[in-house]
Amino acid sequence: MPKRPRRRGKPKLKSVPDTGALLAQQGAEPHAGFAKTAAHASERPDPADLYAALDLGTNSCRMLIAQPKGSQFHVVDSFSKSVQLGHGLEASGKLSRASMARTVGALKICQRKLAEHRVKRMRLVATEACRRATNARDFISLVQRDTSLALEIIEPEEEARLAVVSCAPLVSVRTEQLLVVDIGGGSTELVWIDLSGVPKVERPAAIMRLHAGFEGPDTGQAAARVVDWISVPLGVATLKDQFSDVADDAARFALMSWFFEENLAEFSPYNEPDQVREGFQIIGTSGTVTTVAASHLNLRRYDRNKVDGLRMTSDQIDTVIQGYLALGPEGRRKDARIGRDRQALIMSGAAILQALLRVWPTDRLSVADRGLREGLLYAQMSADGVLEEGPF
Repeated sequence: MPKRPRRRGKPKLKSVPDTGALLAQQGAEPHAGFAKTAAHASERPDPADLYAALDLGTNSCRMLIAQPKGSQFHVVDSFSKSVQLGHGLEASGKLSRASMARTVGALKICQRKLAEHRVKRMRLVATEACRRATNARDFISLVQRDTSLALEIIEPEEEARLAVVSCAPLVSVRTEQLLVVDIGGGSTELVWIDLSGVPKVERPAAIMRLHAGFEGPDTGQAAARVVDWISVPLGVATLKDQFSDVADDAARFALMSWFFEENLAEFSPYNEPDQVREGFQIIGTSGTVTTVAASHLNLRRYDRNKVDGLRMTSDQIDTVIQGYLALGPEGRRKDARIGRDRQALIMSGAAILQALLRVWPTDRLSVADRGLREGLLYAQMSADGVLEEGPF
């Protein structure tokens, strides 16, 4: 049965596992991946301290090690590998042995990098695949035993919030209404934010303050108002799996796009009658969005500096997607702009992207080569007070 969206305060499919309870059952400290950060919270942070953020998703394992630098951070080291942790999860409800072995291998590399750089402050998180798998606690224990890394399974709201925080530097001072979309491997998070009550120059900073929560304490500062958020349990991997039995490439793409749109029905801005283009910004963060941007720019070798912050029109995006369809599966496999890791998942991601642009009142999308890892770093550094106040 198709899984339904989760949103603030109202899980729709099933209750999300309590992370603290889950880890306690495994003999680990609740939120152990954050324990090292918390342990140093009372100390005065050294400006030279390094921070780490690891995002274990349904498809990829990605890590950044960075140092605070002004209102931003400087990346010291990084790691990214497609581990396909969620392969077969849709059918079995479990993480397979092969998927877990691949993932542990990648995490051992991360552990070595953390040790080499002597990182003290870190958050190591897992998302939808581990939220959904019935054997997630066994996997967490396996990781702890084989790598000494304590993974923390975060809930959809925090995943959505951190994706928003990561995009703060890309928010235009002219933006009144903001939609941030994070297309993951196992889920897609959407957050609608009203910035109309925030002075223009303070809007990016107001987004950054959401790291403390969508309904944070009243600080006396102008606040970004989260109108609604939703976590749709359909990402590039899970959506692809649900329609794997449809043989025709174009038909499969159309079905995926319309099915994803059906899952937006409970997101309140979906049915908003007075949607306007003026002052509206949509920011997309995901491998799908950056791949579409790279294809638009005809980049044979990916260049983050050219992609991050790029603004694409809906016509430009549609041209790229139609080009993917014209190539067919074999052509996409050979297209250097897509890459081997992304070619199998690009059409399910494009189907999600097309649905979003069909629904909301914009003819432009801001491309963000940033996401959960960057949000984790910003949140840790902000909490420690080592980042300067904007501008971003």
